[in-house]
Amino acid sequence: MIEPDHEKLSIRRQCELLKLHRSNLYYEPVEVSEETLQIMNHIDEVWTEIPFYGSRKIMEALRRKGWDIGIEKVRSLMRKMGIKAIYPRAKSLSKRHPNHKIYPYLLNHMDITHPNQVWSADITYIRLRQGFLYLVAIIDWFSRYVLSWRLSNSLEIYFCIEALEEALEKGSPDIFNTDQGSQFTSDGWTRVLSSNGIKISMDGRGRVFDNIFTERLWRSVKYEEVYIKGYQVYGDARDGLSSYFPFYNNRRYHQSLEYKTPYEVHYGVFNE
Repeated sequence: MIEPDHEKLSIRRQCELLKLHRSNLYYEPVEVSEETLQIMNHIDEVWTEIPFYGSRKIMEALRRKGWDIGIEKVRSLMRKMGIKAIYPRAKSLSKRHPNHKIYPYLLNHMDITHPNQVWSADITYIRLRQGFLYLVAIIDWFSRYVLSWRLSNSLEIYFCIEALEEALEKGSPDIFNTDQGSQFTSDGWTRVLSSNGIKISMDGRGRVFDNIFTERLWRSVKYEEVYIKGYQVYGDARDGLSSYFPFYNNRRYHQSLEYKTPYEVHYGVFNE
């Protein structure tokens, strides 16, 4: 990068010229104790296998693995990891920002019939040998095609917006649906959608399976890539996911797509 006292270009423009993602530039390892990291990894494994488990059942699963842990600690780590159980409940575990606008849910009774009708985004926890990352992905509901993704060591909005801007280079949905997390209710995120004429939809509290396609994606990513590879550092995760997502889009057959790939369905290139 250009030295700051000689620099006349913004960090963003420098990254564009060097073809770097800002999320790579600002990456620093997340520092947590070895014990906490092991607990978080076990939580991730339990939730990925049984995503309808809430904090109390996850606590019980951890105790049966030998961890003496209380419910508040489990809930705190689940919030840190961005993990929430998939079941009807009165109170969402997504962390809302009190000053952000919440948009209505637009998908009631809607048939999803074609690509670029509805996109969605979600964030998940990616474990490393020493530390962890957050992964955001944008997926088309009809085709299951992953339009873009980014890694970050924090839940700041910038890596989500980078993923959104990349996805919009490939097309534009009629509706973009997310949960009510602060990243997706932020002015930066909603401004990009509004400026592109995209309708904004947000899951209502207590709704079930609104983001089921991204939840299924996370299960595939973790069982087929993350758990197998055992990433040591950020570079391993970046390189592994850079290989996995092209496989997922172009070579992984989906039963729900009649054994076509997301790429074939999204771009209509399969043979009848």
